[in-house]
Amino acid sequence: MRRLRNAKIVATLGPASSDPAIIGQLFDAGADVFRLNFSHGSHEDHKQRLHAIRAIEQQRGRPIGVLLDLQGPKLRIGTFADGPVQVAAQATLRLDLDAAVPGTAQRVSLPHPEIFAALQPGAELLIDDGRVRLRVERCGADYAETIVVNGGTLSDRKGVNVPGVVLPLSAMTGKDRADLDFGLSLGVDWVALSFVQRADDIGEIRRIVDGRAGIVAKLEKPAAIQSLEAIVEAADAVMVARGDLGVEMPAEQVPSLQKRIVRACRKAGKPVIVATQMLESMVTAPVPTRAEASDVATAIYDGADAVMLSAESASGRYPVEAVKMMDSIITRTESDPHYHEAIQASHSAPRADAADAIGYAVRHVASLLGAPAAVAYTSSGYSALRMARERPEVPILGMTPRLATARRLALAWGVHAVLCHEVVDVVEMTEVASRTVLGEQFGEAGQSIVISAGLPFTVAGTTNLLRIAQVQ
Repeated sequence: MRRLRNAKIVATLGPASSDPAIIGQLFDAGADVFRLNFSHGSHEDHKQRLHAIRAIEQQRGRPIGVLLDLQGPKLRIGTFADGPVQVAAQATLRLDLDAAVPGTAQRVSLPHPEIFAALQPGAELLIDDGRVRLRVERCGADYAETIVVNGGTLSDRKGVNVPGVVLPLSAMTGKDRADLDFGLSLGVDWVALSFVQRADDIGEIRRIVDGRAGIVAKLEKPAAIQSLEAIVEAADAVMVARGDLGVEMPAEQVPSLQKRIVRACRKAGKPVIVATQMLESMVTAPVPTRAEASDVATAIYDGADAVMLSAESASGRYPVEAVKMMDSIITRTESDPHYHEAIQASHSAPRADAADAIGYAVRHVASLLGAPAAVAYTSSGYSALRMARERPEVPILGMTPRLATARRLALAWGVHAVLCHEVVDVVEMTEVASRTVLGEQFGEAGQSIVISAGLPFTVAGTTNLLRIAQVQ
């Protein structure tokens, strides 16, 4: 089940992909990590899907990552007295906290005091994914008088975005906390946090997770971009949530933001997922548009760790075909000589510490010796991630005695995770690495391989050893 590519595929499960047979086909087609979207479905739905994933993992003999995606706060207007209303450009619309009074074309409730607490005259509110745009003229603790900038139809409980404003609001709701407890009890590998505005939001969820899963910061708010480096440092991985970014920011800014986020994550050595509408037309069509294929390829050229399918695999008519297409685009892109040139040209300087020095050296030594693979023997996954940061030209075998680490590494660029027993010394580590390179068909007897590890072996995050060995 070796993937002949470096970038990974995250596939969202949903109504179109809940059957265990379909999940198995998605994995065989190329899915490396499965996303459970807790904005939809019941706990029982997600439990059954996770059990199916673990059964497939057992059958295929390969670690599979599972990503729990929390819904986050959902800001919505209230209801209307007589159904949908039309609001015209330049008309006035009052927003207030009185949810008991149905709305009209002149006023509607916005039952979120935290929004009013953060508003200032001149601020904008976007309703229904930006289809209706309002500008605040006057506001107080329980109301806002607005001018309609872009008119349109308003109906019950449409979503509200407040771009350019840091809301005094936790990234986690009561529902999120219950979903998180449930997901951690099932043993998910990654947790994606929505509505991240600041690095402190990561600290809150990290205290709850307490090392039981990796934390993915979803960047979907302009405020998050302003704190990009701090959020990347605080998180274990990052997701470029382009759909929400495209609502709160002009669409023409999203491509450059995507590149900026990917660069920041690559510099920090944190996995980065590019998500949303990558093969959107495959929700209803068996093939993507050429523009979509180019979109996926652009993320790969930039060196993203993973690309994600949402509705394409969750509710579309062609979930397996979408994964196969994603796999094909990645494989073809990575075979392009310009891809390797782009990756080499985009390296950033490593940190002046042992782990980055080892990762940097592995890339150069493996290239010089023509090694068939680089091996990262790792307990926490740290050695493998620091090696992946360098984007070596050879595959990375992430060998670990911990199944949880192997599953987490399914998200990391170029890492083929392999479960092994705990080794006690360098000699045994070298023998296990040699057998694994042969057994996983990465190399042949007599070839040189490069191994990184941390001593002592049982202590996480101590990458300090580089060894060159011959495959026996």
